[in-house]
Amino acid sequence: MRLDAFAPAKVNLFLHVGGPDAEGYHPISSLMLFADVGDRVTLQAADAPSFATTGRFGGEIPPGDDNLVVRATQALHARLGGPVPPFRLVLDKALPIAAGLGGGSSDAGAALRLLRQGLASDLPDADLEAVAASLGADGAACLWGAPVMAQGRGERLSPAPALPELHAVLVNPLVPSPTGAVYRAYDAAVAPEGEAPPPLLDGLASVEEVCAWLAAFTRNDLQAPAVALEPRIGQVLDLLAGEPETLLARMSGSGATCFALCAGDIEAEGLAERIERMRPDWWVKRCRLGGPF
Repeated sequence: MRLDAFAPAKVNLFLHVGGPDAEGYHPISSLMLFADVGDRVTLQAADAPSFATTGRFGGEIPPGDDNLVVRATQALHARLGGPVPPFRLVLDKALPIAAGLGGGSSDAGAALRLLRQGLASDLPDADLEAVAASLGADGAACLWGAPVMAQGRGERLSPAPALPELHAVLVNPLVPSPTGAVYRAYDAAVAPEGEAPPPLLDGLASVEEVCAWLAAFTRNDLQAPAVALEPRIGQVLDLLAGEPETLLARMSGSGATCFALCAGDIEAEGLAERIERMRPDWWVKRCRLGGPF
């Protein structure tokens, strides 16, 4: 047995965040799309259970219970109960770590889909979604990799508004932006607008209309605290905003990855190639945004 699944990068077109509730959780409102770049997870038959990592960023993955793929496996075992045949999971890690791209959650989602396919094909979607949601705020949204509006603690999902295919460039200065630290910085100056969602407009026909809507009605409330903690994120945003192909530049999630929306694939390709020449020390990928891929 050998099964393979794609774990796409998640991009928050906007991320509105409210102040912490009594349990310390922050309510959010976010429009999440997925990119045609990401990691890959492979499930193989084995003599004994094991987990391994490969790829450019595989060496930076924690090997134990801190890894979301391992936690997803343990949570699914608990849900299934009883003995499970031994298997080997391999994560080919192409996305940077602590990057605001939901990489760990998407990896976990891919692993859950593979494990159900290989070990428990009769497990209902609702059970798989419950396991994914237990893994963190992005877990439920990243299980299927389809465009979605996320609210509450990330567990309240609703269909995304209809959008045209978007072409983008993802840029990460290869510095971590730990979610916990960014939220603590955010708590020092909670955005007065809170987590209220913007007016959602179906039927936006062009990327220019999408960008105008995003610029007028939305924001990423974690962008300012992340830049304050790591000024190199600000350098990425400033560079992207100054390039002619960029229609909108914004940070995804809690950073450090930023994205530029472009008019089309040709513009995104030109922008990505120029940034790679200018900053060969950065991680740069052109992509399509939508999903599922």
